[in-house]
Amino acid sequence: MTPATSPTTSAEPPVRGLRDFYEDPSVPVASGTPRSLAQARMLAAALGPAATTGPRTVLDVGCGDGTAAATAAPLLAGHRIVGVDWSQDALERARTRIPYAIRGELTDGGLPLRAESADAVLFSEVIEHLVDPDAALDEIRRVLRPGGHLMLSTPNLAAWYNRALLLAGVQPVFSEVSLRGIHGRPGTEVVGHLRLYTARALREFVAASGFEIVTLRGAPFHGVPRPLRPLDRLACAAPSLASILLLHARRT
Repeated sequence: MTPATSPTTSAEPPVRGLRDFYEDPSVPVASGTPRSLAQARMLAAALGPAATTGPRTVLDVGCGDGTAAATAAPLLAGHRIVGVDWSQDALERARTRIPYAIRGELTDGGLPLRAESADAVLFSEVIEHLVDPDAALDEIRRVLRPGGHLMLSTPNLAAWYNRALLLAGVQPVFSEVSLRGIHGRPGTEVVGHLRLYTARALREFVAASGFEIVTLRGAPFHGVPRPLRPLDRLACAAPSLASILLLHARRT
């Protein structure tokens, strides 16, 4: 799908809004496999086997191309996984990987689902892209049944290397100042991050939105240079230092 742009001269960069940015097929829409697997294992343990508990409905909100849901599917056998995204291009790709993928938004009318109709929500690498994360968690809480599970992952602003970068006066990894290019930080991809969380801020924010925090774990980041990956994996033992935050909460 070609993003809509305003008329420009050949010397000017295209003018794009957030929706145009996320509808661009070149924008990454998948999380790393290791953290998708870690989230799926946490959710599988929370839900229990479908043969024992009965099939549960799991929403992958912001499913992107369906990679995370497809990664989780073998661990959630018997449960029904439904992908939800606002990008038509992402949904077309998701439908090649998972049986159910529907269009929906967390704001501007909300998800096309009844209240208390879901048993769990996967929310992988989405919250950092949102203008209004408060409304997003309100909508997730609406569609979750009481006691339903929220499995949320997001980059950690206070990752071990970001602490060092800030001391050196360098923009932290994951933070972005432009939708057009990288400025002042390591990395080459613009991915549209608007908000970043520390472990403490994420706990407090989710709890204030009507959820009980069950656990917070750390996960590695695939973009860490290879020589530093052993250190990145070690940092997962202390979630406040880890690259990625994996939070399990339950709707109160």
